[in-house]
Amino acid sequence: MKQIIENIEGRECLIYAGCQPCALLIQPLGKHERERIDHEVQLIRDASPIPFVLCAFTIEDWEAELTPWDEPLVSRRGPVPARAEETLHYVCDKLIPSLIQQYGKLPIALGGYSLAGLFSLWAGYERDCFDAVAGISPSVWIRGWKEYMTMHPICSKAVYLSLGNKEERSRNQTFAQVGNNIRLEHELLSKELGYEHCVLEWNEGNHFMDNELRTARGLTWCLEKLSKFC
Repeated sequence: MKQIIENIEGRECLIYAGCQPCALLIQPLGKHERERIDHEVQLIRDASPIPFVLCAFTIEDWEAELTPWDEPLVSRRGPVPARAEETLHYVCDKLIPSLIQQYGKLPIALGGYSLAGLFSLWAGYERDCFDAVAGISPSVWIRGWKEYMTMHPICSKAVYLSLGNKEERSRNQTFAQVGNNIRLEHELLSKELGYEHCVLEWNEGNHFMDNELRTARGLTWCLEKLSKFC
């Protein structure tokens, strides 16, 4: 599957398209992830025979563009403005319409790793654009997330969650809440969507291990779900 680079509404997008795709996978892509995206796509292809389009749109400011509200701990450079609303507007109102023009109307999944995983989950609550979302090692430790997910119904039909089994062993008490929060989110979403439409997978290691492998597993799970909506 060949990589195509396009500028879509002012953002560079890396697109991988199979023949007669059954689903559209969208992923926020940080600069630090770019060298691994080819391998991730190959892992998805190896894991599933279902043809798909994957569009990875570039993120210039990882902390600001993916954070839904102010959280000082997301950046070591100090407070950053929360601009996830702008990013979500781009995805739903600019990127998706452009991709539909090229590939037709397909079921859509949004997924990502770390802050991109948090953004994907938040987007699934905020908009009905996404049939499935994947939060892979998502930053659900941010203050206010527990209250947010408790008060908002999810718009997506299927949700994939994952976490490394060492991620909650942080000395920082805020970061350490990631385990409790993701367990609660899995419980709430499983009751809302049905247990067959929400999964929580635990991976060996901390937050910085096997990023593309974990992401590929999450997007493959979404792809399998989306194939049933074709």
